[in-house]
This record gives sequence, structure tokens and C-alpha cells, in this order.
Amino acid sequence: MDPAEFRAEIPALEECIYMNTGAASPSPVGVIEAVESTLDHHERVAPAEEGMYPAADRIFEDTRRAVAGLLGAQPGEIALTESTADAITRIADAISWEEGDVVCRTDCEHPAGVLPWRRLEDTEGIEVREIETDEGRLDLDRFAAAASDARLVCTSSLSWNYGTRFPIEELVEIAHDAGAQVLVDAVQSPGQLEVDVTEWGADFVAGAGHKWLCGPWGAGFCYVDEAATGTLEPDRVSYRSVVDPSAPGYELKPGAARLEIGTRSPLPYAGLSEAISLIEGIGIDAIEAHIEALTDRLKRGLGERLLSPRDYESGLVTFAADDPEATVARLGEEDIEIRSVPEPDALRASLHVFNTAEDVDALLEAL
Repeated sequence: MDPAEFRAEIPALEECIYMNTGAASPSPVGVIEAVESTLDHHERVAPAEEGMYPAADRIFEDTRRAVAGLLGAQPGEIALTESTADAITRIADAISWEEGDVVCRTDCEHPAGVLPWRRLEDTEGIEVREIETDEGRLDLDRFAAAASDARLVCTSSLSWNYGTRFPIEELVEIAHDAGAQVLVDAVQSPGQLEVDVTEWGADFVAGAGHKWLCGPWGAGFCYVDEAATGTLEPDRVSYRSVVDPSAPGYELKPGAARLEIGTRSPLPYAGLSEAISLIEGIGIDAIEAHIEALTDRLKRGLGERLLSPRDYESGLVTFAADDPEATVARLGEEDIEIRSVPEPDALRASLHVFNTAEDVDALLEAL
């Protein structure tokens, strides 16, 4: 499948020019049909055949394998969650904190990577250090100084407000040398960039399918490095977290699945599996080349308004406007969908493989 064919499969694009994938993306017909057919089978067929729990379990295992393949991991290293925020919170709640433990995060973290640590400041007495960046650029010496006595480092793979890439491999090496674990919010990467968690070396990687993978809402995932699994003691345990739910006492599962709890809908995970298959059918290299060409075009047209890096780093392009909120509303009335970001107070367009040069030109003309 090429980008034009993929675009033609997304019904929402018949109604608008969509440039807000960094928030959430519309799904192609194949993903929608995967969700619908799973619902039909699960509720209409499975009760009289394999059973509703086995039918759901098959979807979960298929999704675990699909996510593992996408990230360069093993299926046992993948926990299925509802979202990136859900995954980060499950990790935060599964670490046995002591008063005075230090968590470092950058000043470019999404609220999903901020709020869990604020709560732990109140409940566990941890210290949270914010590492200042220069418009999404992280100084490694500053990072090393902040992480020198940290228990955990939380960082995004891409800054959601500038679209800059963080040097994850170097950050992980620095943090590990200091004795800290690393949690990566990677939700902005899979689907537009190649992700190999073994190369990153992080202990935990959180993501979800509703952004650059063009999957449905409600299907998140969390990678847990095998060596880091034993450091997690979830604060919530149920029958999907343990080896034998009927045994006296409980034994946590040896892999990432110890973070899972109980019954959930298989529908979004069926959609996520199909979305991954479609994205891989286009090819990440082809997707990245397409996005790079579009972002170059947009950046040239924006001129001095551009706040993101001039050179290509991702499909997120942030730029200045006199009144971002009013501009978003006006563009929406012209069927062009982008968003504002709070820091900096600006606009952000997200260009994905389904966007075209004509989309970019329409945005520039409207601006």
C-alpha cells in the first residue's frame, strides 16, 4: 500500500484536512472493520463456540505479538494498557518508593509524564526535578547532573510541543551509569519513526495506538525490559496479573503482564493489530520520507513563524500565531484541523503519511 492508497481508506479525510495526528488520528476502514467484526464475533459467535474469554485472549495475544514486532521486543515484555498515561501510571504505582527518592523529567513532558510524579510527591515524599531544555533541546551535561542520584528518569522520545527528538540511547546510558531506571513516553514515535527498544536500552517504554499508528482509542501498551520486571510490585493485582489465580496466595507473572489486571474489551486491541499491519505494509522508511517532504514544504512556507527545528526531526511542526486558540477555531471553520499547544503558546500541525502537498498548501493559504 502506498500513501495515496492509505489516504483513500480513511473516511474522515473526505470531510476535512486533518493535521492533528500528534493528538489523535482518524482510522482507515480496515481498522474500523476489524473492531466491528471483533464485536460481532465476540458477542454473536464466541458464546456458542470457543467462548468469550478464549476469543478475547486470542486477540490480546495477537496484539502483544504485533506490538512486540513493532518495537523490536519479545511478546512477554509487552503489557497491554488503555493508553500511554495508563502505562506510565501503572509503572509509577508499581515501584516501591522511599521518601527522598528522586524522579527526573524534562520540561517538555506531556501531563501524562508530569502528574503521576506530582501525586507521588504528596503521597510518598519523592523529589521531582525538572530538567530545563532549550526549545526542546536537552543539554547532556545538565541532564547528567540532574540524574546523578535519581531513582527514575522519565523522558519523551519526541517532545510533543516542539517535535524534537531526544537522544534516548545516550540518556539511558547516562541514567543507568548513575543507577537510575528510565521510563520513555514514546507515544509520538511508533508509526512515524523506527523504534527499537533494544537499541534504546530503556527499562520501560509506554505508547498507544491512537496517534501515528492510526488505531482506535483505548489500546495502549507498555514495554518492560526483562531485567526490570522484578523491580515492579504492582499496587493492584488481579487474575491477569498472576500465574495461577486459584492458588493460595499469589505469584506475579514473570513478564510485563504483571501490570495487567482483569477483564477489558478486545475491540480496540483488534483495531490496533490491524493498524500496525497496515502501517508496516506501507513501511516506516516510506512513511518517514513522505513526512519529511511535507514538513520541509510547510516549514519553508511558515518562514520566521517556525518554532520547531528547521531540519527534519518529526511530523510535528510548531509555529507562532498572534492568537493560537482563535486561529484553531477559524481554521476549523474552514475544515482544517490542527491544535494549539500551551508551552510555547503556539500552533502545532502534525503531518502524517496520509497528508499531501495540497494539504500543506491549503494550511499555508488559510494562515
